[in-house]
Amino acid sequence: MFNKLALKIGLLFFVFIVSIEVFLFATLYVTYVNERVDEVVSNLLARGNTHSEVLEDSFDASTLSHVAMMESASDFVVIITDAAGNELTHSDTIEPEMLDVLQHTDYDDIPRSGEILEERWNEKRFIATDSPITIGEEHMGHVFMFAESNQIKQMVDRLRNQFLISGLITLVLTIITIFFLTRFITLPLIHMKRATEQMSTGTSEVSLNIERKDELGGLANAINRLSTDLDRLKHERNDFLASISHELRTPLTYIKGYADIASRPGISEQQQKEYLAIIQEETIHLTKLIGQLFELAQLDHNQFSIRKEQVPLDSLFQSVIGLVRPAFNDKQIAISVRCEPNITAYIDPERFQQVLLNILDNARKHSKQHTAVILQGQQDEETITIRITDQGEGIPQEDLPFVFERLYRVDKSRSRQSGGSGLGLAIAKEIVESHGGRIAIESAPGAGTTVTITLKRREARAQNPVS
Repeated sequence: MFNKLALKIGLLFFVFIVSIEVFLFATLYVTYVNERVDEVVSNLLARGNTHSEVLEDSFDASTLSHVAMMESASDFVVIITDAAGNELTHSDTIEPEMLDVLQHTDYDDIPRSGEILEERWNEKRFIATDSPITIGEEHMGHVFMFAESNQIKQMVDRLRNQFLISGLITLVLTIITIFFLTRFITLPLIHMKRATEQMSTGTSEVSLNIERKDELGGLANAINRLSTDLDRLKHERNDFLASISHELRTPLTYIKGYADIASRPGISEQQQKEYLAIIQEETIHLTKLIGQLFELAQLDHNQFSIRKEQVPLDSLFQSVIGLVRPAFNDKQIAISVRCEPNITAYIDPERFQQVLLNILDNARKHSKQHTAVILQGQQDEETITIRITDQGEGIPQEDLPFVFERLYRVDKSRSRQSGGSGLGLAIAKEIVESHGGRIAIESAPGAGTTVTITLKRREARAQNPVS
């Protein structure tokens, strides 16, 4: 019924709540008992003051006898003395404890409002008060009132029993409340635990229907999103592995097949050269593919070295154009640069050159003869914008959201020679984002493609490697 977390939460709640309850009950008990004892003692003093007021009006034998007779019918004992402490009358038998109080009383130091002589009910048999009798500013005597402490003790015992019963009822209610509270808190956690256990066993698609708006509801929604993401990543991983297997299998099959043919007896030297050239081409393609996969692995593990510096954009463009112009000329595609002067970007020139080469290589492959590709750069107060525009075949709208995914090809039937590996744009996106920038693509079939890279302008600072 309880798992370990529920037990720990329940015990924690129990200890804290019971500790608070014990403190509050003890404080309330002590305060209430003291108030009731003070009330009893105050009433005893007020009773003595009432008698002294009566005697002040008529201090004679008849009144003394009347007071003594009245108290003899009550639970209290009255002793009336003269100013020197000599007994005049009393209502009940005088006990030794009463005499002890009388003997230790300073008769000349009692205030007119009376005084409590003994209130230690838990130590003494009687509590006692003294109310002086003053007639015409003359001190005439004292009214001593005594009450047995057992009355107070019985009252305190009743209060203690009431508090104990109330405490037991409160304790039972606390345990029941904690039980339901911990179940209310931990039941969603138990469901989440089971869901994560299912995810750990390979069931990536789980659903937690927890209609809550608090942190537990947020956690459940996060687990649901995680399950969805894991399921998506699982499919993407399977698709990626299938695509990688195909990409690696094709050149390896070519290499093995042509190596077998070239090694057959009777093959002319010219044929061997042709086959070896194909093997060399496939080896280069395989090496490039493996290199791109290695770069993606580094990017995924934040091990891709980025060394930024202030780079003139026009100089970077001219360097890139110099590398790609022969390939563009072979296909009779015009390439030009339009860059505003004095644009300086804080980037890694080697990595950004790789970005531009990947994008321009795609533009060349998907453009026909006698078209043009434009590489342009401009800036405003906050950003630097790089655009690569071609007049190629364009990309269908349904494919645009996926062009930066790994191994994604718009035309699934396209050959590797014209279509590439499908990793270039994925690597370009990772590099641009590692610079804090954004890359976007706009295209339409037959209308060409524009790739836009946006970078934030930054002031020059010390060159630091960023991994």
